[in-house]
Amino acid sequence: MSPSSLDEDQLETATLENDLLETLIEELQTLRAENERLTARIDDLEQSVDSLESRTETLETDHTEVQDCLEDHQQDLERVESLAKATRNRTGANKARLEELQARELEKGAHLRESNADVHELDIAADTLERFTKTDGRAYYRLPDHEDPLDRGNDVALAHGDLLPIQQLARMDEDMRRSTANALPTRLAAKLWQARTDSTVGDDPWKPGTSGVREYLEASDLKHWIRRQEQGISETYAKKLVSRTIDAILECANHRLAVRKRTQRKNGLEYTERRLVLPADAEIPGETTTDADQAPETADVHG
Repeated sequence: MSPSSLDEDQLETATLENDLLETLIEELQTLRAENERLTARIDDLEQSVDSLESRTETLETDHTEVQDCLEDHQQDLERVESLAKATRNRTGANKARLEELQARELEKGAHLRESNADVHELDIAADTLERFTKTDGRAYYRLPDHEDPLDRGNDVALAHGDLLPIQQLARMDEDMRRSTANALPTRLAAKLWQARTDSTVGDDPWKPGTSGVREYLEASDLKHWIRRQEQGISETYAKKLVSRTIDAILECANHRLAVRKRTQRKNGLEYTERRLVLPADAEIPGETTTDADQAPETADVHG
């Protein structure tokens, strides 16, 4: 073979090898680009997985919070239902007490305002109630032909709801008063008011007043009165009960009474005495006198 032919073969071989090398380089570049694209895709997928895991954790947290909230609401609902049940029980007991008190008052001759009395629930011996209209234009119930026992005029009624709390308590007997008022000062306040209004009770520490005062009571007299009512209590405890009883009667009388301090002198020494005062202009249901003396109009009888 001639030298020229050998050079041509070598050149051709070199050209083929060069073309093959370029092809390999292009394929490698293509593979590298594809690898980079796949790597980027994997990174995106990994980020998506992380995002999904984060969202899943968030949903699980939200679900737990919702579950906890539902449990809290369920507990609140159970508490509300329990309170509602207790309220219904107390309401029923109070309604029974009120009906018993109204029945007793009717049998004593009281007049109950029609809007305050459920005549079908009242257990009365007479088993018959009379409905009539007073001069105030309102309808009332009473036992047939029973006039107002306190003779206070036809426009003033003894309906339980019209009375001050202290008057309601004063009308109760000892058992009912004890079941209604747990606190001793409140029961003493009711007794004190009863002594003021009912002459048959006796041991009345109230004194008639002057200059705009209907009646008053010295704190020192109240202390002795309390010791007579509650046998065996000490003077120290009686002093505490004086303040608590005064507070109770003020509250239960809707503050129609007042406490005033009066400076007095005894054995050459000055001292300040508290005085429980019922002002002459205090509005006490049933104790307001009127000029009306017209007989009530009888409407009908319920039996």
